[in-house]
Amino acid sequence: MTISSSEIKRNMTIMIDNEIFQILEWQHRKPPKAPPTLTLKVKNIKTGNVFEKKLQGNRPLTLARTDKRPFQYLYSDSTSHTFMNNETFEQINIEPSILGNALDFIVEGDIIEVISFQEKPISIDLPISVILEVVDTEQAVRGDTATNVTKNATLNTGLKVQVPLFIESGGKIKIDTRTGQYIERSN
Repeated sequence: MTISSSEIKRNMTIMIDNEIFQILEWQHRKPPKAPPTLTLKVKNIKTGNVFEKKLQGNRPLTLARTDKRPFQYLYSDSTSHTFMNNETFEQINIEPSILGNALDFIVEGDIIEVISFQEKPISIDLPISVILEVVDTEQAVRGDTATNVTKNATLNTGLKVQVPLFIESGGKIKIDTRTGQYIERSN
């Protein structure tokens, strides 16, 4: 299926030169006395690289038929990570290259969105924030009350973050999955 440049939406997946890209931003220009141009900021689904691509503004774009389904993270072994579709109970293995740093934000039993192209997982979609447990943290230094003082903390996924002094081991905190930074304390 093809679309015109006026039908573009954020996070659409398109095919360009037999590769799948996700559209992050776009700009359509029609200068006087020149052909229209389409500037796309895209993310290559397979490599994760983000870059700009310039195309003819009147060129039709081919949509990549992707499927997004929720899967539950079950377990990991040395070569792959196993997820299960809760509707069909089908289990799939996802390679570490597809997951990237997602394992820093999910624990066994969590549900994430898996994006597939032709029944093959190509990417995952994490929620914007997750709640994780602090398993180890440094002790706060007595008298250290300056503003915005932080200490190191290790979470139950192995992720290391900077947290405020009042966060203790065993507590739960909210983490931004885009930046990997502490947002707030959670219950």
